Amino acid sequence: MITLRPAAERGHADHGWLDSWHSFSFAGYRDDNHVHWGPLRVINEDRVAAGRGFGEHGHRDMEIISYVLEGALGHKDSMGTSSSIVPGDVQRMSAGTGVQHSEFNHSESGATHFLQIWIIPSREDVAPSYEQKNFPAEEKRGRLRLVVSPDGADGSVSIHQDARMYAGLFDGAEESELTIAPGRLAYVHVARGEVVVNGRKLAAGDALLYEDEASVGIGEGQGAEVLVFDLPRM
Repeated sequence: MITLRPAAERGHADHGWLDSWHSFSFAGYRDDNHVHWGPLRVINEDRVAAGRGFGEHGHRDMEIISYVLEGALGHKDSMGTSSSIVPGDVQRMSAGTGVQHSEFNHSESGATHFLQIWIIPSREDVAPSYEQKNFPAEEKRGRLRLVVSPDGADGSVSIHQDARMYAGLFDGAEESELTIAPGRLAYVHVARGEVVVNGRKLAAGDALLYEDEASVGIGEGQGAEVLVFDLPRM
């Protein structure tokens, strides 16, 4: 079964400095039909105004992934990490027993557009940790490049969960297919552009939820950037 989650049906919050769309229940947005998909708990599409950001706040027992589409996101945390996340980067913070961090758009003019993704870990109370890697566009062009995995396979960042995240860029005749193992779930999120996924034409913000399906097929993209999650059931 493949279920469409249209972009316009997501939760939305406009705080002036932050424009945010929520694929799953988050903060003031509650949707009992969209709380999580397997361990995939949050996909927030955030636009942070120039010179603004999220002040220091805490997390625990969550795998938090940041994926920047435009601009740059400054990051500082209680582990001593200070970094800038730019397009092509995948940042992973394992909150574990607890971590404080802040995120900021230091630009004086343009907004930072990024996806904040949370994955529920398979075990709690791990030591907090941080990892960031860059995946050039050529590695994602016309294919699904593994960028997050439980074991750091193929140079991906690692998380404490049997889940994988792939990123791909698609235009024209470029196409790719990902096999879904029996008993597992999948989730496709279109980050930007337009693309056809398993025969369905999708636009930015649209998503597909997969259950008891054999594969994800992607093609006919127009400036498309796509994230695909391979997930266990919970």
